[in-house]
Amino acid sequence: MPTNLLWNWQKGDWQEFTWDRSRMAPAEERFLVSAGILIGTVRHLGEEQQDQLRVETMSGEAVTTSEIEGEILNRASVQSSIQRQLGLKDERRSATAAEQGIAEMMVDLCRSFSEPLSGKTLFRWHRMMAGGRKDLSEIGRYRLSPEPMQIVSGVAGAPRVHFEAPPSKQVPSEMRRFLAWFNRTSPRGDRSLPALTRAGLAHLYFESIHPFQDGNGRIGRAISEKAIGESFGQPVLIALAATILAHRKGYYDALEQANKSNETTDWLAWFAEIAVEAQQRTIAQVEFLIEKTKLLDRLRDQINARQQKALLRMLREGPDGFKGGLSASNYSTITGASTATTTRDLVDLVNKGALVRIGELKHARYELNLPKRS
Repeated sequence: MPTNLLWNWQKGDWQEFTWDRSRMAPAEERFLVSAGILIGTVRHLGEEQQDQLRVETMSGEAVTTSEIEGEILNRASVQSSIQRQLGLKDERRSATAAEQGIAEMMVDLCRSFSEPLSGKTLFRWHRMMAGGRKDLSEIGRYRLSPEPMQIVSGVAGAPRVHFEAPPSKQVPSEMRRFLAWFNRTSPRGDRSLPALTRAGLAHLYFESIHPFQDGNGRIGRAISEKAIGESFGQPVLIALAATILAHRKGYYDALEQANKSNETTDWLAWFAEIAVEAQQRTIAQVEFLIEKTKLLDRLRDQINARQQKALLRMLREGPDGFKGGLSASNYSTITGASTATTTRDLVDLVNKGALVRIGELKHARYELNLPKRS
């Protein structure tokens, strides 16, 4: 195979990653400052609000990290499962094995964020995530198949190979080196790295080995979140998977290019942009939670049960809002109200400053009347 076609793990400088530190410095500084703002803001939330934020962030990450891989989960079921595991009141919704498993993994990630990363931890996460899978022969252990582990696309007979991982026989030794590297580069290690640099490198390094039969992307993103959490001494609250999902094509393109060289500047710069955007999404979520609480407090005892049900349904969509706005038809479906009652309820919510009306007649839509934050 020509040298220029070798994958990163086949090159002589494998594991000796290089990057332009000056190019990463501005993103690292911005991330550090924003992290302080986020941590300080969260500390001013009440206990119930902090629990709500934790559950919403964890369930959002659980659902979106699965959606990146093409698996669609029910957000409410995942959220209920997370609440149950945290000992919080939940709606007792039923959950599939996939929903239950990814929820368990996110809670375990939160609880074990300060522990050194080990093969035992990764196997535990894999068992949680792959629970109920009948198509996998290797759950809770590294892959064993002698067949090449490849990322491919295209039609049968003419596949395009985007990446090929090390043979399964090399995986145990590769993972021992990876785990040693990860723990040495932690804030308490002898080769400590800045938060975004370490998180980005850890993800690339892990994905390059691709140690499991399936689920490598989800576990790799969890490792990145663990790396960030370790840097700040507490479980991370950051919408990393949600932001990667919004840039999914760019994510796969950036990983594909990074898998060809151990000079990692371009990959780290891309990852840093995503992490900073993810952090801003989380800050927006905190601000939204504060404004949501203010709105509901102001309207307490001023609206009826139907109006409260509709508002709570809209608020459940988070900072991005109810897609397309709330229509009269939506309101009737959510509340079971008649057309006349729906009209009265919506007019009243606008008059009370809870909603803003956009458009007229059958094109009328209603949006939450919350401050727009930058």
